[in-house]
Formats: sequence, C-alpha cells, structure tokens
Amino acid sequence: MKKTGRTENGCQARSVQVLLPLAALLRSELQSLVVASGLRVLEALLEEERTSVCGPRYQHSATRTARRGGHAKGELVLGGRRVSVRRPRARTLAGEEVVLPSWQTFSDEDPLHTRAVEQMVVGVATRKYARSLEALPDDVQARGASKSAVSRRFVARTQVQLDQWLARDLGKLDLVALMIDGVHVADHVVMVALGIDAGGRKHVLGIHEGATENAVACTELLAGLRERGVKTDRAMLVVIDGGKALRKAVRDVFGDRALVQRCQVHKKRNVVDQLPEEMRRSVGAALTEAYRSTDVARARRLLANCVRSLATAHPGAAASLREGLDETLTVMGLALPRALERTLATTNPIENLMNCVRRVGGRVKRWRDGKMIMRWMGAAIGEAQRGFRRLKGHAGMPKLVAALRAHDARLNGVDLKREAA
Repeated sequence: MKKTGRTENGCQARSVQVLLPLAALLRSELQSLVVASGLRVLEALLEEERTSVCGPRYQHSATRTARRGGHAKGELVLGGRRVSVRRPRARTLAGEEVVLPSWQTFSDEDPLHTRAVEQMVVGVATRKYARSLEALPDDVQARGASKSAVSRRFVARTQVQLDQWLARDLGKLDLVALMIDGVHVADHVVMVALGIDAGGRKHVLGIHEGATENAVACTELLAGLRERGVKTDRAMLVVIDGGKALRKAVRDVFGDRALVQRCQVHKKRNVVDQLPEEMRRSVGAALTEAYRSTDVARARRLLANCVRSLATAHPGAAASLREGLDETLTVMGLALPRALERTLATTNPIENLMNCVRRVGGRVKRWRDGKMIMRWMGAAIGEAQRGFRRLKGHAGMPKLVAALRAHDARLNGVDLKREAA
C-alpha cells in the first residue's frame, strides 16, 4: 500500500508539471485566437456597412448611391498599437470616398494617446512599452509601439490635457478652503493649489511653475485662479505651510477675506529642527499638547510658555514659534467638529497629493525644461485625482461654511443676531 501511495503521488506531481506549460501554451493560443476572431468580426462588420451603402454584391439597384471600390491597406488601433488590416472601400457615384462608421471609430488615434499616458504614469518606460502590451498573432503586422512613437504620443496628449485643464472655468465650484504647496523639480518649483468645496470634495485648481517659491510666483498662481472664477470677495480658509512669500501672496489676493491657517506640523518641525537632539522630544511633546487642546486660550498660553522657555538659550527656535503663532490656531477658534479641525489644521490633504506627484515625477531621469515639468505634473495630478476621497471630517463642513459667512458679516459690519431676529 505504501508503495502504491508513492506511485500515485509521483504521477500527480508529473501531471501538474505537464499541465503548467500546457496551460501557458493554451493561454497564449487563446489570446491569439481571440485577437484573430476579433479582426474577422471587424472585417465582417465593415463589409456589412459597405453593403448597406452600396447594396448587395452583383445586384443592380436604381437607388444605389455608392459603389464598391475594392480593398486598400489600412491601420486600426488594437491593444495599444496600430495593426495592419484590409480596409473595404466604397465611393459615391461622383467618385468621393465613403467613410465607414466602424472604420472611423477604430482608426481614431485618441485611444493610443490615452494608453501611452496610462502606461507612463504607472511606471512603464517608453523602451519597455511594447513588452507591456498583449501579444498578437504572428501574421498580424503592427507598429506604433516604439520608444519614439510612444514618447511623441505622450507629449502630445499630456500637453493637450494640461492646456484644457488650466483653462477650465472654476466659477461653478463652491470653494470654502484652499491649500497651497510647492514641489521642487530639478531647478524649478511647481506651486499647486488644492480647493475644497462645501461638501468636503477636493479639486486640484491649478499649478504654476517658477524658479523659486517667492511672492511673485505665489501671487501669479492665486491671481490666475481668480481670473478663472475662484471667488476672492468672500471669506475662505487658506491653509499654508508657513512660508512668508505665500502668506504675503494670500493677503495680496484675498485681503481680509482670507482666514489663514499655518500648518501645525510644519510649525512644529521648523521649531524642533533648530533645537539640540536632547531637547527635541520634550519641546515637541509640549507643542503637540498645545495643538491638541480644545481651548484656544489654553493652547495660546502653552505656546507662549514654550516661547519664553526657549527665548534665552535658543532664540532662533523661539522666534520661529512666535512668528505666526496665532495663525496656527485659526481653525481651533472656529468651533468645528474635532475630526474636521484636525484635518484643516495641517496641509496633510495636499501633502498626499504631492507625494503622488513626487512618485510619478521621480520616474523621469532627465528634465529638459519647464514645459516638460508642467506636462508631467499635469499627468501626475490626473493620476492622483483618481484616488481622491472626501475630506476627513467632511460631515462638519456646514459649520465651516457658517463660520466663514460670519466672518464676511463682520467685515461687512452686519449684525447677524439682529438679522436673525
């Protein structure tokens, strides 16, 4: 019995070894069969359309408006490349070419551009593009999968997408919050603006390329958003990383309508990085305690205590904490639900976007110019937007809207209590 068991196990192992390469072969053959069958179906469809225009073959008709014109060599889009097929032709009685609907659909270049962009942003190099495509039968001739062809399609498609994206109207978006951050690419800085609407949905509004993250570049970004419809005449929460240039640009464009929130994570990092290693943990814990407070007065008092304790021995860290201190507590003073308050107290929502931009852009080995950088940033942002979710704590957005309208009323000198009465 034991001997028989070993024999049976050995047979099973050999059977599995035989079936594995057989399965791979069948899969390859099945794929080729599907492609070949699809091409035959397409040929039949084209012939049927020609028949509907020219009538049945070898039959005369007084109402015929076109006649058959044999076949010509043509190319259609299939699996990310162009394949050669025989194109049935038809001509009007006046000799003009009749375009068959299915041929026009399948010969469109646009799917090739879309496929090239899709492959590039997920990490497929242009020289490996052909390897990423499905196999074709040996008798099917194909082209358009070379490195240069893919690169040309990627450049053309991303430029069109970028131009359309940067020109779209933003006036219909009910924006209540704005986050701005910059990413360094080679010798350039690309500023990115992320808008948040009243429902907690995120929208990448625009990007601007410059040599440095200065006030001029930031102002041009915000001014461009205003020209495209972003309202700057009503209150908006603006969350920034704390850069002085960005702060000045926000004030220049929005004026007093901007409620500025300095990112608490950036503030904490800027302060702690200026301290000796042995002090970083304790000071960081003190800052965390202040920012997690639910009372603005208590948080301000804790931060002031930190400033005083650092002022003598570490004046640089104290000055960094003192600068814009109140603006790190702006959201805390709006009486928002805790989840939404913690989300809007930092630039984390836009940091997640920037991480995707860095990941996609990191695949480029050599940046040629600013135009190339903008195209890639646009493609990376398009990829990032696919994974967008509503803001954490979005259920509390009505309270943020109410706080912003109350700020508008104060600036306009309106007594909300009197109006409510």
